Parts: sequence; C-alpha cells; structure tokens
Amino acid sequence: MNHIPSERAATAMDIRGGDPRLPAKCSSESQVILSQQMMPSDANPLGNVHGGYIMKLVDEAGGLAAMRHARRPVVTIAMDSMTFLSPVKVGHLLTLRSSVNWVGRSSIEVGVRVEAENPVTGEITHTNSAFAVFVALDDAGKPTSVPPLVLETEEDRRRWAEAESRQELRLTRAHRA
Repeated sequence: MNHIPSERAATAMDIRGGDPRLPAKCSSESQVILSQQMMPSDANPLGNVHGGYIMKLVDEAGGLAAMRHARRPVVTIAMDSMTFLSPVKVGHLLTLRSSVNWVGRSSIEVGVRVEAENPVTGEITHTNSAFAVFVALDDAGKPTSVPPLVLETEEDRRRWAEAESRQELRLTRAHRA
C-alpha cells in the first residue's frame, strides 16, 4: 500500500490478528512466486519429481512469505496434509504461489498453490496445495509478535475464516496429544 488512506477509509479497514502496536500489512505485500524447472536430479527413475522435493519447495515458498510479513526469521511449526493431484515431470516448470492467510500473536499461516507447466505445450496443471504455519523469532530465537493482517477483499476474508478454522483444529489436536 503506497498511499495513505483517508481517516474514513482507515476506520473501515478490516485489520485482524498480530500485535496492534506493529504496522498492519496486506497479504499482497508478502506474496511470493517461486518458479523452478524440474531436473533429472529432482526425480525418481520414472521421471516423476519426488514428492519430498516438492514439499521442501512448499516450505521454502511459504517461509519466504511469512518472513516478508513478519520481517523476522521464521520456523515451520506445522504443515497440513498434502495430496498430490498429478505428477510433476522432469522438464516441467514448477511454480509455487504463497500468500499469508492468517496471523496470530507470533504465528502465520501461509497457503501455497503448486502448478506444473509443460513449457513446450503451455499446459498448466494444479498439482497440489498446502497450508503451513510458521512462527516468527526474535534475535534470541524465541517467538516474537508479528504485524496484524489487513483484509482487503472478500477473498481475503474467506481465506482468513478458513485459516482460523484450521488453526482451531490444529490447537485442538495439539491439546489432545
């Protein structure tokens, strides 16, 4: 957001989570797009990229979006289940799009969408999506507060509500363990 909102617009802004003493940020300010061509070293003998390698890239793309939001180092504390909808082949361009969905006091949920493109045909396939939670760390390596999130659109509000439900489920499961 490069403009200063009017007082009326500022009061109508939907700002949630995080530490209210920190300047709120929009999801669009921390989005990350990571693209990489898949090579033979990334794949099994059948030419399919290893799922674990894709999971590593999901963690990297998600972590970068969380760091951009917090402007602090982050660590991964949870990754929801990941189902692979279609294989990724050697030579495909893998693109990961990550965006902050929700913030707590020190935690940030990031959604990551993964697509594979055949660069010869131009065909793009949604291969999987994942949700990961990161915690921001202070200089001593302890959890630290993160900025609130500005929800600019109905899509942002939908993603927040869905993320909030996932976070409640994660906390419920953690308390049972």
